[in-house]
Amino acid sequence: MTSLPIQPLSPLDGRYQAAVSGLGEYLSEAGLNRARVQVEVEWLIALTGRGAFGTSPLSDEQIDALRALYTEFSQADIEWLAEKEAVTRHDVKAVEYLVRHRLSELGLDSIAELTHFACTSEDINNLSYALTVSAAVQEVWLPGLRRVIDILRELAHEHRDAAMLSHTHGQPATPSTMGRELAVTAWRLERIVTQIQQTEYLGKFSGATGTFSAHVVAEPEANWPALSKEFVEGLGLTWNPLTTQIESHDWQAELYGKVSHANRVLHNLATDIWTYISMGYFTQIPQAGATGSSTMPHKINPIRFENAEANLELSSAILDSLAATLVTSRMQRDLTDSSAQRNIGVGFGHSLLALDNLARGLREISLNRAALLADLDANWEILGEAIQTVIRAEVAAGRSSIEDPYALLKELTRGKRIGQADLIAFVEKLEIGDEAKARLLALTPATYVGLSAELVDFLP
Repeated sequence: MTSLPIQPLSPLDGRYQAAVSGLGEYLSEAGLNRARVQVEVEWLIALTGRGAFGTSPLSDEQIDALRALYTEFSQADIEWLAEKEAVTRHDVKAVEYLVRHRLSELGLDSIAELTHFACTSEDINNLSYALTVSAAVQEVWLPGLRRVIDILRELAHEHRDAAMLSHTHGQPATPSTMGRELAVTAWRLERIVTQIQQTEYLGKFSGATGTFSAHVVAEPEANWPALSKEFVEGLGLTWNPLTTQIESHDWQAELYGKVSHANRVLHNLATDIWTYISMGYFTQIPQAGATGSSTMPHKINPIRFENAEANLELSSAILDSLAATLVTSRMQRDLTDSSAQRNIGVGFGHSLLALDNLARGLREISLNRAALLADLDANWEILGEAIQTVIRAEVAAGRSSIEDPYALLKELTRGKRIGQADLIAFVEKLEIGDEAKARLLALTPATYVGLSAELVDFLP
C-alpha cells in the first residue's frame, strides 16, 4: 500500500477548514510570527524614537518601510522564517534575524543591535499572543457568536406568541412560548458577550525575570518601567508591572473560562433544539441534494446540532485545560505554557465551527405550531397550578373558605390526565368569586402563558 501525501491531521485544517479559516489570520503559526515581527519592529521604533544610546529617530519613510515588514507580511516571509528556524531551533530568534535582515536591506545596520534589545523571548511572545488572541476574538469569534444571537433574537420575536408546553424534569409543566424560551438563551449569551468585551489583554515587557535588570545596567538613568508601560499600552494592551519571566496568563484563563461558559450555554441550546426536533416541535427544512441516512431515505438528521454539541465539548475541554495550565509556572519560568498556547486556535476553532453549525441549523428548521397546540391540548392537568393559585387569592380576599387548595388540586390532577370537561366541571363547583371563576373557565393550556410574549422585549 502506498503512503498518502501529507494530510492535515486536524479536521479543522481539513474538511472544516472553510468554516474556521478566519482564525488562521491570527491564531496560526504565521499569524503569531507576524505579531512577533510587529512587536520587534515597534520596539526598535520606540528605542530610536527616544534617541536610545545615541541613535537618531527614524524618518517617516524608514518607519513605514520597517512597519511594512508586518503590515505586508507574506508567504515569502513565512518560508524565510521556517528555513531560519530549522537552523536556529528557536522561533523568536528566527524572527529577530528576519528583522535584522530587513534592516540590512534598508541600510539601517547601525541600529541592528537594538533589535530584540534587553528582551527575553517571552517579552515578544506574551505581547504577540495578546495581540493575536484579542484580534481573533474581536474580528472572528465574537462576530460568529453574535450571528447566532441575532438569529435567536429574530426567532424569539417571530415565535413570541407560539404557546408551548414546558417540560420541567421532562414532565408537562406551566406553558411558555417558543419565542420566550429562545430569548432566554439569547439573554444568557448577551451577558457573556458583555463580559468578554471587558477582557483585559495584559502584556509584560521587563526582561529575563521581569526585573529590568539588563535594562538598568545598559542605561541606569532611564525610567524603564515608564517606557515599558508606554510601549505596551501603545500596542493597545494593558501593562502588567509585576511578573516573572512570563506574563502570568491570568487574563487568558479568565477569557477562556468565559468562552467555555458561552460554549456550554450554546451546548444547552443545541441539545434543546435537538430534543424539540425529536418531539416534532420543529420540523427540518429539506436541503437540496442532502442525504439524511445512507439506508433510510425518509430521514433528515439534526446533524447541525449534533456537530455543534461535539465541537463545543472539544472546545471547552481544550480551553478549560489551557485555563488550568497557563496560570501555573514553576518558579520564574517553565516551558509548559509554550506548548499549551499553540493550541489556542484549536480551542477557538472548534467553538467557531459549532457556531457556524448552529447558525446554519437554526436557519434550517421551521416551527410546527400545530404540534405545539396538540401537545398543550393533551395536558389540561397543567392548569392545576392556575386553579389552586386563584383559590388561594380568593381565600386571602375573603371570597372563599376552601382549605388547602394545593392538596385539593393535587388530589384531582397528580399523575392523571384531566381533560377540558373535567376541569370545567371542577371549576364550576368551586366556592370562589364569579369574576375569578370566569377567568378560570376561560383559561386553556394555550393561553396560560403569562407574560411570555412581553418578556421577549427585554432582549437588548
